[in-house]
Amino acid sequence: MVSEESIAVFLSEFDLQVEEIVSIYGLLEEKILRTQEGPVAKEMVESIGYWLHNLYSAYEDLFRQVASFWENSLQDTRRYHVQLLKRMRLNIAGIRPPLLRGEDGLACLDELRGFRHAFRHAYSYGLDDDRVFSLVKRVLDKKVRILEDISRFREAVEHMSA
Repeated sequence: MVSEESIAVFLSEFDLQVEEIVSIYGLLEEKILRTQEGPVAKEMVESIGYWLHNLYSAYEDLFRQVASFWENSLQDTRRYHVQLLKRMRLNIAGIRPPLLRGEDGLACLDELRGFRHAFRHAYSYGLDDDRVFSLVKRVLDKKVRILEDISRFREAVEHMSA
């Protein structure tokens, strides 16, 4: 059984990470608004790519917090990033509820994970403008759904300590 104090600490750290995620969404929304003002410079596409990269990194930090607090480890380090994301869909009976509920949110985050990988290795190739804009649109379209899942998870965890 997890103590009330440790759950309180977990939720405080969890909330801080969710604030970071929401902040990054805000930056992406601002950038998309600015792209509607006229021609889009390559630097803007790169900036949006950078913030998409950071958004997934912030999500992965949240997922790591959840996994390390509730499950403690992931076994296959070769597929760590994929396993960590998939683990967030699990309802682990007697341990924790799922963080993500819908396949659509998982699919969106998995695409974002793949983009982050490509972004980290694309420094000599540049970014495909259409791919970046298509991805940011899907990411922003799924924002509410994913954040609702996160909120439900938080409420369930909070009730576990009551």
